[in-house]
Amino acid sequence: MNRRRSGCPINLTLETFGDRWSLIVLRDIMFGGRPRGFRSLLAENIEGIASNILADRLKRLTGNGLLTRGDDPGHKQKIIYGLTEKAIDLVPLLAVVGSWGLRHTLPSTTLAIRAQVLEDGGPQLWSAFMEELRYIHLGAAAPEVSALAKMQSAYAAAIA
Repeated sequence: MNRRRSGCPINLTLETFGDRWSLIVLRDIMFGGRPRGFRSLLAENIEGIASNILADRLKRLTGNGLLTRGDDPGHKQKIIYGLTEKAIDLVPLLAVVGSWGLRHTLPSTTLAIRAQVLEDGGPQLWSAFMEELRYIHLGAAAPEVSALAKMQSAYAAAIA
């Protein structure tokens, strides 16, 4: 059993993640549009996460019930990580963190676009994105509209 510093819900939430890398890993899986394997998470991480840090955070996130770990149907020896409902519930938190970053930091124009789309769309888009993540990661019914496609389209337009 892990020793908790306090019963404060903010503290407990932060202890669940451990550090910024945990949220970055969740972001990469969340916005990646599919469950992801270790190698793709490592190669496609724009912050340059080290392989030992990634392995540790995947283990922590799986242990804390934020990620599932399963066999890759396309390759018997690979493992893929997907989001749980507990992780999908973080969409509003990540949207607010992104909005805060838009206002109080100097993000790159292209990397800020998804945060801007989420901010502009507000809770209605967050809910649609959560529905889509449930479809992608949990096998729920497909949503009528793709929030992820909206964000990817805005990103493609920003880099064009």
